[in-house]
Amino acid sequence: MRLGQVIGKVTLGMADPALRGARFLLVQPLSREQFAGAPLLPLAKSATVVVYDDLGADVGHIIGFTEGAEASAPFASPTPVDAYNAALIDRITYTPPAA
Repeated sequence: MRLGQVIGKVTLGMADPALRGARFLLVQPLSREQFAGAPLLPLAKSATVVVYDDLGADVGHIIGFTEGAEASAPFASPTPVDAYNAALIDRITYTPPAA
């Protein structure tokens, strides 16, 4: 699982019937420095992930998401999803190891 901040929403003109009732979010994965409280800085556009969401996350929320084969695990039948929102994160407590 990776953590990321929701930076936008995706609007679909048409969707696979298996995906109805949810939405897609644009998510920027967090870096180690951001776990420690550094501000969210824009990453390369290729680093942004489109995540399937049925938990109700909104712009600005921190989420935990899975990718790859694990992203389709919550569905009863094979579903064309590459990333799935598995958790809404309330707080991050990170203490980096001493150097």
